[in-house]
Amino acid sequence: MCAAKAITGNLFERRTVSVLPPLPLAGPYDYVVPDGLDLEPGDFVEIPLGRQTQRGVVWGDARGDVDPAKLREIYGVLPVPPMGAIARRFIDWVSAYTLSPQGAVLRMGMSVVDALDAPKPVFRFGLARGITESDHNVRMTPARKRVLGFLRDHPFLDQADILRETGTGVSVLKGLVDAGLVKREQVAPPSPFSPPDLTIGRPDLSPDQETAADFLCEKVEANQFSTILIDGVTGSGKTEVYFEAVRTALSLGRQVMVLLPEIALSAQWLRRFYDRFGVEPALWHSEVGQARRRETWRAVADGSAQLVVGARSALFLPYKNLGLIVVDEEHEHAFKQEEGVIYHARDMAVARGHLGGFPVMLASATPSLETLANVEAGRYERVVLDQRHGVAVLPSVEIVDIRVDRPERLRWITPTLKKRLLETFAAGEQAMLFLNRRGYAPLTLCRACGHRFQCPNCTAWLVEHRAWGKLQCHHCGYSAKIPDTCPACGAEEKLAPCGPGVERLYEEAIQTFPDLKIEVATSDNISGPKAAAALVDRVHNHEVDLLIGTQILAKGYHFPMLTLVGVIDADLGLAGGDLRAAERSYQLLTQVAGRAGRGERPGTVLLQTADPTNRVIKAIAAGDRDAFDQVELSERMKYGMPPHGRLAALIVSGKKENEVDEAAWRIGRAAPRGDGIVVLGPAPAPLSLLRGRFRRRFLLRTDKSVKVQAVIQEWLGRVKTPGSVRVQIDIDPYSFM
Repeated sequence: MCAAKAITGNLFERRTVSVLPPLPLAGPYDYVVPDGLDLEPGDFVEIPLGRQTQRGVVWGDARGDVDPAKLREIYGVLPVPPMGAIARRFIDWVSAYTLSPQGAVLRMGMSVVDALDAPKPVFRFGLARGITESDHNVRMTPARKRVLGFLRDHPFLDQADILRETGTGVSVLKGLVDAGLVKREQVAPPSPFSPPDLTIGRPDLSPDQETAADFLCEKVEANQFSTILIDGVTGSGKTEVYFEAVRTALSLGRQVMVLLPEIALSAQWLRRFYDRFGVEPALWHSEVGQARRRETWRAVADGSAQLVVGARSALFLPYKNLGLIVVDEEHEHAFKQEEGVIYHARDMAVARGHLGGFPVMLASATPSLETLANVEAGRYERVVLDQRHGVAVLPSVEIVDIRVDRPERLRWITPTLKKRLLETFAAGEQAMLFLNRRGYAPLTLCRACGHRFQCPNCTAWLVEHRAWGKLQCHHCGYSAKIPDTCPACGAEEKLAPCGPGVERLYEEAIQTFPDLKIEVATSDNISGPKAAAALVDRVHNHEVDLLIGTQILAKGYHFPMLTLVGVIDADLGLAGGDLRAAERSYQLLTQVAGRAGRGERPGTVLLQTADPTNRVIKAIAAGDRDAFDQVELSERMKYGMPPHGRLAALIVSGKKENEVDEAAWRIGRAAPRGDGIVVLGPAPAPLSLLRGRFRRRFLLRTDKSVKVQAVIQEWLGRVKTPGSVRVQIDIDPYSFM
């Protein structure tokens, strides 16, 4: 901690600045700059705040709204590169757009508190120049001679390297330092990230890929803001194309950020990056350990981490010279942050590129309707890859009507799918069964009294995980042991699972195909990069015949011998009040289908459905994405929904239901009115109880010309709510739960 200095001299003549701490505060506070301390905007400083010592960033000139006599003095500057002007402007922009406190946004950029401390000193050892053994009255032991002999042939080295190579101990080296024969010098800690090797040759590109890559590289070289959609079918080689843009940016000395929706599960992507650039990128996601996060944060700040691959939070790292952002699978819902500061990483990435004046690239086989609307409006540019790379072709898609081709009782694999699976295994190929439900069953009830097991903290059914012997809530994490009797009526052996999860599908599969090697892949058992990499190896080595999994298998995996994909419940996710239900289902099913036939052997996809005439199912079977997009866009236009209108949600929550209802009523009474403005609510949220908090929702729908943030600020400014009630604002909501 920096020592505090007493305030001396005339306060009115001393310099004052504003400092923003990483706390949910409305803005920065004014402080006095100590005599002799040279401060600039962006410097990280230590400050007194209340009775605590806090850290923050110098945000600019003092606001001047506090009596100078009441201002406190900054303790000192922290030993870390300053936060650049563009990064600070980005924090201000995100705060204004999401209606979040500036300090809450800054906290995402200062998430590794100890990264602001000076790193531990690093020392290296070498022969003292001009000194020989004969010049000193030093007893030469065999160990000392080995060290001196080794150092004659080597430059300054770390202590550990010297001791390992000479087989000596610390006391030997220390004795030589004390005798003046070996010199110890402090050096800057080396970066943990090696620079990418830009001389590695790229793989052969098709003419379409070559054209797309050249276009992207031109955008990088121009070093101007632009947003480009890389619109390519599954298996078309989008990654290799944008790798060329990444290489160009790196060759120009700029930092690059690549956002992936599930970085912890992207083992194949990371291997492809290593093959292309000869090094591992700097990773930023929840599975990275604290020590590595500290190293990464500092390396991003000093520029030695040239390429960062991360989840959405990587946007807020303090880049020294960011020059390109790539958002892979830009349509993914995982880019939406639903807690704390609520934002969409894709949209914030575009804003970051605009502020920094560099290109942003969005890649997807199933682009979001918002992105397509921006392309149509001319705000975004697009490159198209409509063919798979090499000899691979898109899989054929067949619809299986489960009302006609019925599975056996309490089974979910239809006779048609079973027949195709047997044919696939007989040919020595692999298959995947997709069901987007974790656990054994989504609901457990008592056949005697009808009791259903519900989470005590949420309006949600408990999911049975038979492998763990537990009932679990997938919203708050509550779990309980599966009871032997019904807690409502006491009946024994009457508890029944309803519906299938992947565990139940696995149980059916091993009974149907007892001689096969079958594996389940969900976020429950594939929770990090090591587990994902091990899964990839097992599938590639053909240690797995049948892979059963949830949506984590839909993201970019390439298994050349996987030729059949069976979707067990293609209707799952199509119903409900979600604005994007159809779009999300189309994207997910298309991505899942894209896992089939990515090698030399053709692939087939079977969609099991009870609604074969549904437009999502028909569009996937016909391979007609454009027709689906046009119908969906026209439906949105009819009701003024995004991307043709604006949405914002207000979620009122608290521990006491009566207080929440009272606050929601007051907010509803003050709701804005006017042309192009519609307010729906208050209404109980579909999850009206979540993590022990009662919830009510408002939905604000406006024309695109309306400044939503200004409307909400004026609206809430007319209402006082108790401190026990929280009002969250979600601009551009993706979840309606």
